[in-house]
Amino acid sequence: MARRLVTMFGGSGFIGRHLVRKLAAEGWRVRVAGRDPEGALFLKPMGDVGQIALAQADVRDAASVAQAVAGADAVVNLVAILHETPWRTFPAIHVEGAANIARAAAKARVARLVHVSAIGADAESPAAYGRTKAAGEQAARAAFPGATIVRPSIVFGAEDQFFNRFAAMARVSPALPVIAGTTRFQPVFVEDVAEAIRRCLADPATAGRTFELGGPRTYTFRELLAYILRVIRRRRCLVPVPGPLAMLQASVLELLPVPPLTRDQVLMLRTDNVVAQGAEGFATLGIRPAAVEAVVPEYLARYRKPVPEAA
Repeated sequence: MARRLVTMFGGSGFIGRHLVRKLAAEGWRVRVAGRDPEGALFLKPMGDVGQIALAQADVRDAASVAQAVAGADAVVNLVAILHETPWRTFPAIHVEGAANIARAAAKARVARLVHVSAIGADAESPAAYGRTKAAGEQAARAAFPGATIVRPSIVFGAEDQFFNRFAAMARVSPALPVIAGTTRFQPVFVEDVAEAIRRCLADPATAGRTFELGGPRTYTFRELLAYILRVIRRRRCLVPVPGPLAMLQASVLELLPVPPLTRDQVLMLRTDNVVAQGAEGFATLGIRPAAVEAVVPEYLARYRKPVPEAA
């Protein structure tokens, strides 16, 4: 029997690399589509010879998307950006890109489409990120009504940009800024998110449904920073940053090529990022998510303050 083919947009990213490995192990042929195929070469050893193929595609270009989708049995859209540039804007990537992928999947009569969005996707969000994520979901469903939407909370794992970023900052800075310290998060392990997507692809009954993915516990932003400091065994001041000052700082930082903070992110930080009451999630998919405490200490160990050797 011929192997099933899945086209994955954004497959070389944080979640994508974990999903590629899972699907390859299950026997799928995986076509990873992206703007820089050479940058995804590290994925090829995750499968047998020829099992993982790389394709050039830009989600803003409908023709390249259609070519990448041709012949696929399933499609996964993992493409997202956290900050805008003049060439890659939230509407272009989150909305136009999502629409192009969904339209191509529908035209190619693909059996399954999983669109990965985010908790915080809301047409009424104060942040452009949240509003365009919601618009992207609508665009995907309009073109492909059976699309499964997956909304993770903040995702953690060895390559994450949250725990690693603040641990690295704490290694050199005497203080950590606390913006909206009471905002709640429900961090979710990247392996659990990848497994949820795998199960959605495998189960036609998930078509047309939305799954919100959060870990087993919620934390405030301040609690997460304090936890990082405990894990890496460093004492640092947690300094509250008032909203207006945070916006001022972000207006300067967002001018950097890779901004550590933008004004849009400050707005997002003011909104809780947790699973909505009554939403379908891990329990529906039969997954018991891993706790932060079971995973994070292992990969944050490299940031720990060295313990002096006994004389």
